[in-house]
Amino acid sequence: MAKEGIFNVIEHTWEMDGLNILDLFAGTGSISLEFCSRGAGRVTAIDQNLRCTEWIQKAARDLGFSNLSVFRHDVFHYLHSLRLRYDIIFADPPFDLELLPTLPDLVFSRELLHPGGWFILEHPGEYDFSAHPRFLTHKTYGKVHFTIFAAEEPLGD
Repeated sequence: MAKEGIFNVIEHTWEMDGLNILDLFAGTGSISLEFCSRGAGRVTAIDQNLRCTEWIQKAARDLGFSNLSVFRHDVFHYLHSLRLRYDIIFADPPFDLELLPTLPDLVFSRELLHPGGWFILEHPGEYDFSAHPRFLTHKTYGKVHFTIFAAEEPLGD
């Protein structure tokens, strides 16, 4: 229910065709695979667990998704070395991750989103990011919470 809800929000705003997506803490890859199945242009999945990355790679092969790249890496080290920009970055970190509240600032300080791009963070209900300068909206589906942050749009002429 939560995944369907957040994808409804995404598809209400974004045309999936051609989007460049980064899925952090990818786990079983369900978010990455969902983006692929909905027509995203390029999806990159990052997880440090070897079993997870192998599972995602196998699922992508089995489903014929050639637009999905999977890397076994620590998310924080990966973000610090990253030079690319994305349209949407999705993060579903472990809820007990001590550094979870630092993720929005890390994404925006590294300028990892195209102007107008979204950072979607799944998190437990005890976090409130509404005072963050890039806060866009908060969605709750049962016990699952998503906060959406937006990169600044370029200044008009």
